Amino acid sequence: MKSKLSQQEILRYSRHLLIPQVGLSGQEKLKDASVLIVGTGGLGSPISLYLAAAGVGKIGLVDYDVVEDSNLQRQVIHSTKNLGIPKVDSAKQYLEELNPFIEVEAYMEMLTAENIDRIANDYQIIIDGSDNFSTRYLLNDYCVFNQKPYIYGSIFRFEGQISVFDAQHGPCYRCIFPTPPPPGIVPSCGEGGVFGVLPGTVGTIQATEVIKLILGLGENPYGKLYLYDAVDMSIQSIQLKKNPNCKICGNNPDIISLEDTEFFCSRHDQESLPLLEWEWTAQELKNAIDTEKKIRIIDVRDPVEREVVIIPSSENLPYEQINIETVKNEKVPVVFYCRNGTRSGRVVTKLRNSGFENIFNLAGGTNAWAREVDPDSYKY
Repeated sequence: MKSKLSQQEILRYSRHLLIPQVGLSGQEKLKDASVLIVGTGGLGSPISLYLAAAGVGKIGLVDYDVVEDSNLQRQVIHSTKNLGIPKVDSAKQYLEELNPFIEVEAYMEMLTAENIDRIANDYQIIIDGSDNFSTRYLLNDYCVFNQKPYIYGSIFRFEGQISVFDAQHGPCYRCIFPTPPPPGIVPSCGEGGVFGVLPGTVGTIQATEVIKLILGLGENPYGKLYLYDAVDMSIQSIQLKKNPNCKICGNNPDIISLEDTEFFCSRHDQESLPLLEWEWTAQELKNAIDTEKKIRIIDVRDPVEREVVIIPSSENLPYEQINIETVKNEKVPVVFYCRNGTRSGRVVTKLRNSGFENIFNLAGGTNAWAREVDPDSYKY
């Protein structure tokens, strides 16, 4: 019986064909497989590259962002020439050039409860390359309801997590993390940073787990959470158990239909959003400084970020150190700022909800300051 692979594919995948655990039949399984990758950034880059190179027949890419300068430190599927174009288009172009024998579908849209079934229905395995909790819980819930494996990965600074969830064979993501953390508790990579090579390691492990699932390699992959630390080069394995009281896959589930989790997206595009009444523009802050108006300016960033850019006359109190005592007896307006207005916005919201009215946020943060006031300052 003639193989599903062409002569060119046989040559391309010859190193797989030499492995007894893969062989021709395994490579044909890869060709027949379909995988949806949600996110084409730090994790999605290595995941998609290695799955395409391995010959996974159909790969779906979901993302609604465009390629930006700050992506290129770690999102290796994109290039400088593709700045400003949709990430899914940039990634699709690269994958099709890497392997013309696979099918790549691009979905430039935010994944929601309304569109996930349309997008994910035709894919066997779902991989999480996202960077927010709403998408993570949405993917988990969809996979539980549709009996699909969910390959989880997350990164922050030097650390990463990987797991294979499937409620048919073990715990789901909600078994371990029942509900999302409150907004602002867990900083995003855009707020806390990420070591450039970290997503390469974590994403490659995710891709490895996918290929193993398709080929049926190794022991039962379900119910293990891997913790990777790039600084000491360690990987810890934690055994997970199914929670009988899980809200979605337990004995008496509360969640019986797909629903969106609260979306924790940051106000990163300040230029496109209306100014709130408790926000100052960069020019307003500049005018206050120039006229020696009595104000207090607090930088909520980590001290290391002040090496990049500092707004004059500001003091540094990192985000996690700020509480009611910070402004309890303050008589003058207090303006908080960070890189883009997200962290400082959370601080201002919390303090205003506690009854403090003379508290303000610098819309757009230091990036707005560099853009509107001091062009010699750095945006980052």
